[in-house]
Amino acid sequence: MTDTIEPAQDPSGTAKMTTDAPVIREPRDWIRVLAKYREPHAGRSSYELGITVGPFLLLWALAWWSLSYSYWLTLAISMSNAAFLLRLFCIQHDCGHGAFFNNRTFSDWLGRVLGVLTLTPYDVWRRTHSLHHNHSGNLDQRGIGDVHTLTVAEYQAMSSFNRFLYRVYRNPIVLFGLGPGYLFFLQNRLPLGLMASTKYWISAMGTNAAILSVLGIMIYFGGLMPILLIFLPTTLLAATAGVWLFYVQHQFEDTQWDEAADWQVHDAALNGSSHYVLPAVLQWLSANIGIHHVHHLYSRIPFYRLPQVLRENEELAIGNRMTVRESFRNARLHLWDEKSRQLLPFSKV
Repeated sequence: MTDTIEPAQDPSGTAKMTTDAPVIREPRDWIRVLAKYREPHAGRSSYELGITVGPFLLLWALAWWSLSYSYWLTLAISMSNAAFLLRLFCIQHDCGHGAFFNNRTFSDWLGRVLGVLTLTPYDVWRRTHSLHHNHSGNLDQRGIGDVHTLTVAEYQAMSSFNRFLYRVYRNPIVLFGLGPGYLFFLQNRLPLGLMASTKYWISAMGTNAAILSVLGIMIYFGGLMPILLIFLPTTLLAATAGVWLFYVQHQFEDTQWDEAADWQVHDAALNGSSHYVLPAVLQWLSANIGIHHVHHLYSRIPFYRLPQVLRENEELAIGNRMTVRESFRNARLHLWDEKSRQLLPFSKV
C-alpha cells in the first residue's frame, strides 16, 4: 500500500506536502478495508427478501388469473416476473456465501427453498460456486463453475473436429440461447462434478422431488397452460439473464488468467472480475451483482452493502468499469492469449 504525495501551495505561496490524493492499495490490502462491510443486518435482509418474494408471488397469481382472459397477457406478465426470479437467485447466491443472515442454518434452508424456485440444488451449487471463487482466473483449475475457456495454444493444438466443437460451444446462440435451458432444466438435475458424494445427491434429488411436486400441483389445478405460459417463460428468461450476467463478470478483454505458479487469489478476484455499470432499475433487479470485482474480493459482503463500498472507496468505484454497450462486444471473445494477456476473438488467432 502506498500513498501518493504531491506538492501543494499554502496561502502564503510556499510549497508544502499533502496526502489528499487517493490511497493506492494492492488487492490483498483491500481485505482489511472491506471487512467492516461484511455484517448483514437481519432487518434489511428480511426487507429485501420480502420486496422480492412478494412481487414474485403476486405476478405469478396475476399471470394465472389472466389465463382466463388472454394468453398474450399471461406471457407478458410471466416474462416480467423473470426479473424477480433473477433477484431471488441473487438472494440464494448471498445465502450460499453466508452473506444474507448471520444464522448460517437459516440461510442454508432459505437457500434450499429458493433453489426449488430457481431450479438450482442449493448444496450442489454452493460447492461448485465455492470452487469458482477459490480458483477463478487459475488456468490450472478450470472446469467447474465457470465458462469453459481455452488458451490460444490449447486451441491451436486441437484437432479440427475439437476446434469445431469449441466454436459451437462459444457461439452466442448456444451460450445464451440453448445454454441457459440446458443448465437449469437438465444439468442441475444431477450433481455433476460431485457425483461421489451422498450429500450432493440428496441435495439434487431433494430439489428435483420438490420441483416435480410443485409442477404436479400446477398441472392438477390448471393443466398444461400454466407450465407453458408461466413456469417456462419466467424460468427461461431469468436463466438467460443470469447466464449473461455471469458471462460478462469474467469474460472481458482485459480480464486476468494465470498459471497456478503465478496465480494470486486476491489479484485474480479484483482484476479478473468486472464492474458492470447497469441502469438503476437493472442494478436493483440483479441485486448489485454487477459490482462483481468487490464481491469476488470479499464475498461475505451482503449485496445491499456493495454500493456503499463504492461510495466510500473511489478506487474501487472506477476500477474495471463496463457499460452495457461495451458488454455486448464481449460475446465475440473466445480465447485467452497468454502472450498479450487478453481475451481474443477467433478472428485474431
